Amino acid sequence: MQPRKRPDERGPASPAEPPRAADRIRSSARDLFYHQGIRAVGVDAIVAEAGVTKPSLYRSFASKDELAATYLRDYELEFWRRFDATAQAYPDDPRAQILAYFSGLTERTGLPGYRGCGLTNACVEYPEPDHPARLVSVANKQKVRERLTDLARRMGARNPEVLGDGLQLLLEGAYVSSQMLGAAGPVQHLTEAAALLIDASLK
Repeated sequence: MQPRKRPDERGPASPAEPPRAADRIRSSARDLFYHQGIRAVGVDAIVAEAGVTKPSLYRSFASKDELAATYLRDYELEFWRRFDATAQAYPDDPRAQILAYFSGLTERTGLPGYRGCGLTNACVEYPEPDHPARLVSVANKQKVRERLTDLARRMGARNPEVLGDGLQLLLEGAYVSSQMLGAAGPVQHLTEAAALLIDASLK
């Protein structure tokens, strides 16, 4: 006979259990912010999409700015999951890691609704250096820069900092140019350009 659970013990959620209001808000905000822009989306649109009330939103998030920062933190987790998946696929080959990530990015730019990197877009929307959304985004870009420089160092680049920065410039250029010129634009040559840059930078 299994022991009875105390009232404060929560078992696994039932598959039929509807998502909590905070989760619905985060999901709706993620979709609206990414596709329409953070500044363009008001709280009314978010609560209508999520099927909740404004008081419910403000019980979970102190402000729209905090909700935007939460969206970007969630977005960053998705970014690192993709980035780290290439590291796991090629643990001893940093060149292959980078090229695999760039190849996957090239494929994603052709998907319906693709709007570049949400973190990059937020930096463009919020020039204020202390805005919560910008702080999350800039911190991510700094970590990406460090990771790319470390991968360049592991590849044996003559100047790891220059190669790392060059790869980040390619990455950011892909995010932006794909929104202007689509998957048939310069982004179609992203992986090839990265390979040429890497090979020219090795000792």
